Amino acid sequence: MDKELVRNIIVENQQLIQQVELVERPFEFEDKGNYVFVGVRQAGKSYMLFQRAKQLLKQGYDIDQILYISFDDERINEIKSNELDIILQAHRLLTDLKPVLFLDEIQNIDGWEHFARRLANEKYTVYITGSNAKMLSRDIQTILGGRYWDVAVYPFSFKEFLKAQRVKLEKNWQFSKTQGTVARIFEDYFYFGGFPELLQIKAKRQWLTNIYNKIFFSDIVVRNSVRSEEALRICIKRLADCVMQPTSYNRLTNLIKSTGININATTVSNYIQYLKDACLLFSIDNYADKFVERQTTKKHYFIDNGLLNLFLSTPETLLLENICALFLYKKYGDGLHYYNRNIEVDFYVPDEQLAVQVSYSIDDDDTKNRETKALVALNKFTPLSKALIITKNTEDVLEFDGLRIEVIPVWKWIL
Repeated sequence: MDKELVRNIIVENQQLIQQVELVERPFEFEDKGNYVFVGVRQAGKSYMLFQRAKQLLKQGYDIDQILYISFDDERINEIKSNELDIILQAHRLLTDLKPVLFLDEIQNIDGWEHFARRLANEKYTVYITGSNAKMLSRDIQTILGGRYWDVAVYPFSFKEFLKAQRVKLEKNWQFSKTQGTVARIFEDYFYFGGFPELLQIKAKRQWLTNIYNKIFFSDIVVRNSVRSEEALRICIKRLADCVMQPTSYNRLTNLIKSTGININATTVSNYIQYLKDACLLFSIDNYADKFVERQTTKKHYFIDNGLLNLFLSTPETLLLENICALFLYKKYGDGLHYYNRNIEVDFYVPDEQLAVQVSYSIDDDDTKNRETKALVALNKFTPLSKALIITKNTEDVLEFDGLRIEVIPVWKWIL
């Protein structure tokens, strides 16, 4: 790898950081902390690096101390882990100042974590991003020796989405004209998701298709040497169709086999793990299941509504449950479950005694009775502190058998 080339890239990126305009995300950096930010492509991880670099410049750091390298840059995408020190050598051609390193999409370099550990040992300040959830694994943290904070990065929350469009939520905004604006903007967020760059794009579906294809080929097929792209595509489509349903590996295998493709449950299990590694998918298990069942039967959700919507023809009910799952998963992580044993409840957080049903509308009496009866039954079995029914637009408060149930429109709830 040519040191002069790397030096020129460093200078280019210093100019980029000075010029880029940002919508700051709500994150507090530790002054002496090293970070690994992980999330799906285009979730805004690079902007987290730019945000931190700009903060440091405001604090008095010299621009020559900012060393930003993207490993998606085709000029250096052949670099090997044993050549990574060239980055430091190239920086020394510019200045004697000790750099702060911003290493973007470093998962492309096998063995990157050993370089990252050495940097921390030598007291460099380092910020790293990657699009592979394995970077949050215990194995990586063991190699890094606890020297880095790991942070999951998601596409914009709805609150961030509004902020990026300069919508301020003043006190009592629900009772002002702002409510109409919020509800209107939510339609975009609901169907096309929260990727930051998408705000500037008119051809949103085409942009999302391009990002999905990049994830599919670079982060899944190539990285995992997938033999049958067609089987994987059908697997993803079936997962999208089944968003609201508990799905076992065997059931998913049979759904794929019905298209004429020969596949086994082990391969399907591997595919799902690849999708999780690429930060495209997350899963929750049934709180009422035994351990073995929890491992093989789960509900699977997409990391962004826009990506899920690429696969759907009648999307509304699936998108509503997916956006609720994402909101709860970001808040509760592995503490989020569903409940399915004689009682079917969409989401259950036992530590919070919280149960959530999702229904596009409960204007129909049969639907209202079905959703409320499940919450009442669960409350009798394990007392609830809070019971919710999330809808597209309906708002109400219901009382059944001593249980207070709040009915909340999704766009208001996720704020």
